[in-house]
Amino acid sequence: IMVLVDGWYASTLSSLSEPFNGTVIGSLSEVLEQQPDMVETAFNRSLTDETSGFIAFNSAWFSDGAVIHLAKNSTLERPIQLLHVATQPQARSVYRHLITAGSGATGSIIETYVGIEGANHLTTAVCEVTVGDNAQLDLTKLQFENDQSYHFGGSYANLADYGRLNHQSYSFGGLLARNELHVRLGRAAECQLNGLFLAANRQHVDNHTRIDHLEPHGISREQYKGILDDRAQGVFQGRIVVHKDAQKTDSAMNNRNLLLSANAEIDTKPQLEIHADDVKCAHGVTVGELAEESLFFLRSRGIDEASARNMLLFAFANEIVEQSSFEPLRHLILDQMLNCLPQADIEKEWL
Repeated sequence: IMVLVDGWYASTLSSLSEPFNGTVIGSLSEVLEQQPDMVETAFNRSLTDETSGFIAFNSAWFSDGAVIHLAKNSTLERPIQLLHVATQPQARSVYRHLITAGSGATGSIIETYVGIEGANHLTTAVCEVTVGDNAQLDLTKLQFENDQSYHFGGSYANLADYGRLNHQSYSFGGLLARNELHVRLGRAAECQLNGLFLAANRQHVDNHTRIDHLEPHGISREQYKGILDDRAQGVFQGRIVVHKDAQKTDSAMNNRNLLLSANAEIDTKPQLEIHADDVKCAHGVTVGELAEESLFFLRSRGIDEASARNMLLFAFANEIVEQSSFEPLRHLILDQMLNCLPQADIEKEWL
């Protein structure tokens, strides 16, 4: 585990394994001092939109971050957790993470963002990801910051030939949260993007994704789900671009949303931009409320209305949570998800 507090790496709170087979795991400030060539090689390698105001802000103000380099054909036995903690009110924490998986490498990394109660802070984080030939990387982002915080995060990934990326995003906190995810796929590369966001009161959650198929035989799957209550607002903008050389592309995107209040709002905009003629692409969107027929069915079996609603909400959201194969992580997500449901009277032990 790497712990970062208020923008800086906290070595006394962290516990890192000894490096092996050329693998490097450390803070950006330390690696920059000891191995500047590694940072220079990875920095800005995955960023394509230099005009982005968010990226420019991060580049100007970042203080620290993590550098994770998985050597060729290496395997991480356990996931690495990057735990970001905000403790100071009216402060900003700006991070830049550089993650590289060499050819044939396999690993799992978890980004977690939390803040103490009452710390109305700003967190911005850019995660640059490079996945080498035949490498596989699992990335999970958990955003559980308090309801007075602001969060702007972006992950930008380049996948080499036959590279594979599995990205999961869970956004349950923050007064205003924006998550960006851009993935560029090489020949026969694959990515799976899953997301779940829950918002209530006056929370606002943005999710912006873009997948660029640059070479032939790429495969991408994307599924995002949202649950919005009270006066919460959500945004999903997903874009898939199939470039002219990306023949035999297979891509699908889905966004499903539940509105639990007449005042909740979701703006969803799926986009397909296809410049090749031999592809298979699809997208779908739904926005609705809980089905009265399903509620009636459960209530006719003796289940009270509040529990019936929560059971349906849980079933809707759990399809995304189940994508996590790491059991401790799955239990953590379930705990946070159950706390966010409108009537928190379902015990995890029942599930």
